[in-house]
Amino acid sequence: MTIQINNLKKTYGENTVLNLPTLTLNEGEVIGLVGNNGAGKTPLMRLILDLIQATEGNVDNDGHPVATDAAWKEYTGSFIDDTFLIDFYTPEEYFDFIAEVYGIDKEVMHDRLEDYSELMAGEVLGTGKLIKDFSMGNRQKIGIIGAMVINPRFLILDEPFNYLDPSSQILVARMLEKMNKELGTTILISSHNLTSVTDICTRILLLEKGVMIKDLANEPGSTLQELEDYFAH
Repeated sequence: MTIQINNLKKTYGENTVLNLPTLTLNEGEVIGLVGNNGAGKTPLMRLILDLIQATEGNVDNDGHPVATDAAWKEYTGSFIDDTFLIDFYTPEEYFDFIAEVYGIDKEVMHDRLEDYSELMAGEVLGTGKLIKDFSMGNRQKIGIIGAMVINPRFLILDEPFNYLDPSSQILVARMLEKMNKELGTTILISSHNLTSVTDICTRILLLEKGVMIKDLANEPGSTLQELEDYFAH
């Protein structure tokens, strides 16, 4: 499975927020998007997920044009921000909803959620609380778990380490590595946390003002110093 981007451009008025002539995300890669605010990371993710319309160009997901063919949605998990959550559901209702959408048996979903019990730390399930009443950290966990629990072939997470304490950040990083190794999931994540990104990603894309500045192989963790030097100037 590959993601192919061709002549992709997104503009708002006279402001071009993304301009990528070509980009291929290969099957099984763990790809990190890094860049300062306004670099174009989130617009790129939203375009890949067909959440916004491209001004020019197109994105193909495993040969399916994302804008006209919904087949890719069956195997793609994502969490961009907390608008992906359903505030007036409990976590249990939210995960049941995900199970229904993706055709996952409830018992299977229950078993899969057990794999995330350490991350939930007894603070998510069985509380009787609505999602809107959870802390930002636990809302983040619910969203990440919701994206991962479907066992996607392709996973997109925008700033997954936000709001998480150090222990939870480490757990999420380990879960992403495990999913990639055991399921072969192609993963695209963005983060301002250079250490976390370079620890788990096999490839780093550096964006600045909507343009890709660097496309770096990261074997293993070899790009951290190069990125730190770039952002220090």
